[in-house]
Amino acid sequence: MISAVNLFNQEFRITTVIRNINCREMIKFFIVISLLLLSSCGDAGTDNLISITGSTMGTTYSVKIVAGGNSPDINPDALKKKIDSVLVEVNNQMSTYIPESEISRFNQYTGSEWFNISNDFAFVLDESIRLGKLTGGSLDITVGPLVNIWGFGPDQRPRKIPTDEEISSSMKLIGLDKVEVNLNTPSVRKNINGLKVDLSATAKGFGVDKVVELLKDLGYTNIMVEIGGEVRVSGLNNKNEAWKIGISTPNQSGELNRVVPLNEMAMATSGDYWNYFEENGIRYSHTIDPVTGRPITHKLASVTVFDATCLRADGLATGIFVMGPERGYKFAVDMELPVYMIVKKGNGFEEIKSPGFIELFEK
Repeated sequence: MISAVNLFNQEFRITTVIRNINCREMIKFFIVISLLLLSSCGDAGTDNLISITGSTMGTTYSVKIVAGGNSPDINPDALKKKIDSVLVEVNNQMSTYIPESEISRFNQYTGSEWFNISNDFAFVLDESIRLGKLTGGSLDITVGPLVNIWGFGPDQRPRKIPTDEEISSSMKLIGLDKVEVNLNTPSVRKNINGLKVDLSATAKGFGVDKVVELLKDLGYTNIMVEIGGEVRVSGLNNKNEAWKIGISTPNQSGELNRVVPLNEMAMATSGDYWNYFEENGIRYSHTIDPVTGRPITHKLASVTVFDATCLRADGLATGIFVMGPERGYKFAVDMELPVYMIVKKGNGFEEIKSPGFIELFEK
């Protein structure tokens, strides 16, 4: 058996390949966040549940705070301004959709010298590269050129099949060995002109972590933060229970596939059910394999990963989704990672639960 403590402190091991994802268009499948919203339906104790919502990173966010007890008084309008300020800063650092963001300026930079960046941007870059290497390339923040030529990136090209020449040219511009990060003097440099980085697989999760840190620093202990389907919770909900979060079925039904109780944990989901295009009867996923330069073809519809931080859960969800159900499951087992997969089977779906998931939620 594994302990929840050891579960989140492990180093990652295993070898695989691949990866992708584009920030605005990456659709998450359990946006039916909720605490199940059961606690907002007039039950006893709901008066002390404060909800704050807004927009960020091309999607929406939801923050829920349990008032009372030893927590400071809550002024929702003032608190929303602080939350928005944190998220604006993350966007200005890591959004490829903002021309003057740090990441956009670095991507446009044609020099080979160190490029000065913020501490947070350097941290997320370094962690993303670390996860990418530990997963053998299944998470690759440099895959942007391939994503763009397939029409899923910020360049917003028409969605059509690129030529072999376009794919080959783009593949020469990717690779985790082509970018370096210095944490001591926050900076980054590229080893090949034309290299670009895309943090859409980790920036959203980092944004969740930053808001959680803000709220904890302000003295709040019972909180739930969600951005575009990525979630992290602390403490208990307004019923003095673990926060209950819904994972939706990866189709257009809006039905919940599973509800899990979370406490001091983050979860993130990755999938491609919504984001694809079709040409000549063939479905092309938005998730690109940087080894082949082409979309993945497996039957994994969505994967939800649970971890101590949302940044890591976010990145690992992308990596495991790229691997597919067989390799992704082996990866989860080898790392003792809690993972919940929904796999396409005929006209429906089947669930696959890692031993780590069963240990946490079904014992």
